[in-house]
Amino acid sequence: MTTVALYKQDGSQNGDVTLNDAIFAIEPNENVVFDTVIMQRASMRQGTHAVKNRSAVRGGGRKPWRQKGTGRARQGSIRSPQWRGGGIVFGPTPRSYAYHLPKKVTRLAMKSVLSQTVADQNFVVVDGLKFDAPKTKEFAAVLAGLNVTTKTLVVLEDDNETAAKAARNLENVKVTTPSDLNVLDIVNADKLVITQSALSQVEEALA
Repeated sequence: MTTVALYKQDGSQNGDVTLNDAIFAIEPNENVVFDTVIMQRASMRQGTHAVKNRSAVRGGGRKPWRQKGTGRARQGSIRSPQWRGGGIVFGPTPRSYAYHLPKKVTRLAMKSVLSQTVADQNFVVVDGLKFDAPKTKEFAAVLAGLNVTTKTLVVLEDDNETAAKAARNLENVKVTTPSDLNVLDIVNADKLVITQSALSQVEEALA
C-alpha cells in the first residue's frame, strides 16, 4: 500500500495516510493524459470568431452595371468576394470546439496524473484547513509552513468556503473541489495540496 505523510495545518506531521493503489499507484498512461488535456483545452475555446459573408456586408444591393454591352465582366453586386470591401469566402464562423472522450479514458487519465504526482512527491495531504475568517495572509502562512512555494492546486471539501475565499487572492494558487478536480489543473500545478476529507471524496469517486 502507498502511504504519504499527513500534515497538520501548522505544518507539523501527524502520522501517515494510506492511499488507494488502484488510484494513486498505477503506471501512468501518457497518451491518455495527452488526449484528455487536448480535449479540455479545446472545450475552453470560446469559438466566437466570425467574418461577414456577402449577405452580411453592407451595400451592394444594386447591380453595378448592365449585364451586356459594356465590355466588362458581368457583375451582380459590388460586395461580391472578388471586390474590395466585399464579403469573405469560407471565413471562420461561430462554433463550439468541445468534444468528449469516453469516461473510462478520462478516469484513467485522472488516475495517471494523480499517480504521477504521488510518485514525484508533489502530493501533500493535510488533516484539515479551518479558518475563523477568510484571511489571505493566514492561508499563505499555512502554505509556507507546508513548504509549498510553487504553483499549487488546493483541493478542499465542498463546504469549506472560508478556506476557499482565503486562498483565491493568492498568486499561483488555484482552489478546487473533488467534484471539479480535473486533469488539466493537476498537470498545470507543481504541487497538489488536498485535505483528508477531500481525499476520501476523490477516492470514493474514482474507486
